[in-house]
Amino acid sequence: MEMKKIMNRADDFVRDTMEGIAAAYGDKVTLLDGDHRVLVTGYPVAEKKVGIVTAGGSGHLPLFLGYVGEGMLDGCAVGEVFASPSAEKMTDMIRACDRGAGVLCLYGNYNGDRFNFAMACEEAEFDDIETRQVIARDDVASSPAENADKRRGVAGIVYAYKIAGAAAAQLKSLEEVGDLAERALANTRSMGVALSPCIVPKVGSPTFTIPADQIEIGMGIHGEAGIEVRPMMTADEIAEVILDAITTDMPLSTGDEVSVMVNGLGATPLEEQFIVYRAVHRRLADAGVSVVMPHIGEFATSMEMAGLSITVLKLDAELKELLLAPARTPFYTNLNK
Repeated sequence: MEMKKIMNRADDFVRDTMEGIAAAYGDKVTLLDGDHRVLVTGYPVAEKKVGIVTAGGSGHLPLFLGYVGEGMLDGCAVGEVFASPSAEKMTDMIRACDRGAGVLCLYGNYNGDRFNFAMACEEAEFDDIETRQVIARDDVASSPAENADKRRGVAGIVYAYKIAGAAAAQLKSLEEVGDLAERALANTRSMGVALSPCIVPKVGSPTFTIPADQIEIGMGIHGEAGIEVRPMMTADEIAEVILDAITTDMPLSTGDEVSVMVNGLGATPLEEQFIVYRAVHRRLADAGVSVVMPHIGEFATSMEMAGLSITVLKLDAELKELLLAPARTPFYTNLNK
């Protein structure tokens, strides 16, 4: 497959993206000291509010950059497409986002991010900045339940950003904010399917191949292998396969409340996402499970990969309250009162 992308030079892809975001949303976010790898909130931040930061590779917009703002993240560092940012950039971000109450580092379970955040937190603590790390592991396809600590973090991390961000806005302590983020992630499960590959600009060729009449179940957002390849399925069948995997891992009961995210991976029309949500909603309703604040759209993409993921967040009263709390970022706005 020949690469055809709307860009300038592949080497400038991340820089040009960051400059575009800063130009479009300069009233909400800003580049840290002009750094093209670190974005911080432009909203006023209360003293003694816990800072919340994240980091990861580029190529997943609106993850991770799109959730910096008010009521969610205070800062985000990014690397090249699908590559972790450096520990130095993470450290700069942590320092910039500390308001005297510590900084929560909330990120996905990928080796580069884990290694670099560990170094960044150690460096920040030399400046007497207290940190805590919370790692998202919501992808049920990436490892069985008995090895859940090895699971990848995918779109479910957006719910953790929202819960932690709302808790921090209430001026809860670093321990409380971290515990709520952990609780949200403990109640979050995701799984995705892929119909086509994506192309990393500097590579210039597809990350994998899949025949036009097949679908990959459990594909990761960097093109990591799924658990099986099947003949192409209907939207209802896709919803059934994913929900079966999620509810086997996290059973739901009559009377439960959940939030559901149907997340497009970059090249899947909203119409198709809503058809899948229709099937998910019907099945949950038949089971006596209520959906609160559904999310349908692109929340964690993989360049131009075709496919989608489904995430289910099982709510309790406190998680529900925090989910519904106000937030304003370039790519996520919730003005519920």
